[in-house]
Amino acid sequence: MSLPHYKMTMLALTIGIASAMVGCSSNPKKEVVDTGPQSSEQVYIQKAEKALQSGQYTDAAKHLEALDTYYPTGEYAQQAQLELLYVKFQQKDYEGAIALADRFIRLNPQHPNVDYAYYVRGVANMEQNYDGLIRYTSLKQAHRDVSYLKVAYQNFVDFIRRYPSSTYAVDAAQRMKFISNELAESEMNAARFNIKRKAWVAALERAQWVIEHYPQSPQVPEALATVAYSYDQLGDKQTAQQYTDVLKLNYPNLVKSNGEVNLRAARKEASWVNRATLGVFGREEQNSSEETIEQPKQTTERSFTNRISFGLLDRPETQQNINTETE
Repeated sequence: MSLPHYKMTMLALTIGIASAMVGCSSNPKKEVVDTGPQSSEQVYIQKAEKALQSGQYTDAAKHLEALDTYYPTGEYAQQAQLELLYVKFQQKDYEGAIALADRFIRLNPQHPNVDYAYYVRGVANMEQNYDGLIRYTSLKQAHRDVSYLKVAYQNFVDFIRRYPSSTYAVDAAQRMKFISNELAESEMNAARFNIKRKAWVAALERAQWVIEHYPQSPQVPEALATVAYSYDQLGDKQTAQQYTDVLKLNYPNLVKSNGEVNLRAARKEASWVNRATLGVFGREEQNSSEETIEQPKQTTERSFTNRISFGLLDRPETQQNINTETE
C-alpha cells in the first residue's frame, strides 16, 4: 500500500530537515586555541603604559590581562595587577575592580601598595550606589537602596584601621563622612514616611538611630524634632518635653512660641543642608571626592604611583620611575 502523494512529500521534507539538523550538530564551531604569549613581558608593559598615557583603557586592559595571564610571577606581575585595577575603575567596571582588589589583597597581603587595593575597593563599592542617569536627576541617592554605601563604609573602616598613615586615609575619612550623611538621610526619609502614615514608633526608632549613630550629620535637628513630635503623639508628654528642651537650647527656631515642635521647619532646615552638602546638583563633598578619582590630563609622562592614585599623588616633583616604585 503506497502513501498518498502529499504524505510522501511531508515525509521527505521531515527527513531533510532532520538530516540538516544532524549535520549542523556534527559540525560545531571551531574552538579558539590559546597560542600563548605573543610578546615578552617588557613589550606588554610598554604597550600597556602607552595605552594608559593616551587613555586607551580597552587596549591597556588587553595588554595588562595578557601580562597577568602569561607572566603571573614575572617582574611586572604585581604592577600589572594594580594598573589593571585602575583601568577597570576608569572603565566604570566597579564589580571587576572590586574582584581585582580582593584578589590582590589575598595574594599580596604584604605588598607596599596593598593599601591602594583596600582604598579602591571602598571607592568602587561607593560608586556602585550611583547610577549614571540617577546621578544627574533631582532624586536623592539616599532615597534609594544604600546597601553598597554600607559596604563601602565598612571597607573604609577596615582600610583606615589597617593603614591609618596611608596616603589615601584622608580621602577615605572624607568619604566616610559623606556616606554617614547619606545613611542619615536614608533613615530620615524612612522616618518621614512613617510620620505620614502615623507610625509613630517606627518614626521614633529611625530618628533615634540617626541621633545615636550619625551625631555629626546635618539631619540631627530634624531627627530631634521627629523624636519629640513622635513621643508627643504617643502621649509621652514628659519625654517629648525633654527633647523639646534640647531643641530650644540648640535649635530654637524649630520650636513654636506655644512650645510645640515645628516639624515642618525642621524638615525645611534639613532640606537646605542637604542641598548644600548632599544634593545631586550641589553635593560639595561628593564633587570633591569625584575630582580625586578622575585622571588629570597631563602633557608630561606620569609615574605609576601618580597615575593609580587617581590624582592624590599627582605632583610633578614626586614623579619617579615606574620600575623603582614597585620594588
